[in-house]
Amino acid sequence: MLKTIKENVQAEIVEKKSRFIANIVYVQTEAQAEEELNRIRKKYYDAKHNCFAYSIITQTGIVNKSSDDGEPSKTAGAPILNIITKNELINVLVVVTRYFGGILLGTGGLVRAYSQSTQEVIKKAEFVIEQKGYELEITLNYNDFEKFKYFCKERKIEIINISYNEKIICSIELNNDEKDKLLDNLKELSFKVEKYKVIKEKNIRKNIDI
Repeated sequence: MLKTIKENVQAEIVEKKSRFIANIVYVQTEAQAEEELNRIRKKYYDAKHNCFAYSIITQTGIVNKSSDDGEPSKTAGAPILNIITKNELINVLVVVTRYFGGILLGTGGLVRAYSQSTQEVIKKAEFVIEQKGYELEITLNYNDFEKFKYFCKERKIEIINISYNEKIICSIELNNDEKDKLLDNLKELSFKVEKYKVIKEKNIRKNIDI
């Protein structure tokens, strides 16, 4: 099992009048990481630097990437990535935006500032487990919906979408064991599943104490 963040978080430090704004963002692909990076760059368009690092699991292994974005070599991106890997985080992008305060920090000062800002944003994050799973579509009658919600809550199964039509259609995320238990015991449930469909395999995040 792999550790990641539950929600995106931001933290800020000030070092010799320079502001370092750290954003940690959940991403599942390199394309998502680039999209989020561009979003943050646009938000802080007037900043001098938007340094970043990410660590993403793919079908072929873990992909790590970092950038100093104009800071002296290895003073920003590498320290950010080092903190990510030390905390054993995966599928995260950390962008540290610097507003220059007019005082040079030197290479050692930059390494400390980018490291500290990354540590601060990670301290604020809530962690969850990332694991392989599935997205299922479940169709229910309205009178079974509350029982279904209680079932999911008790088992920490995430309901990610609800459509209210002639019948209720829910999209849920489950790991492999949860999927097998649900589908193998449909006749024993306190509610009736009218029909179900496996939408896709996907990585899912579970609220498990770690």
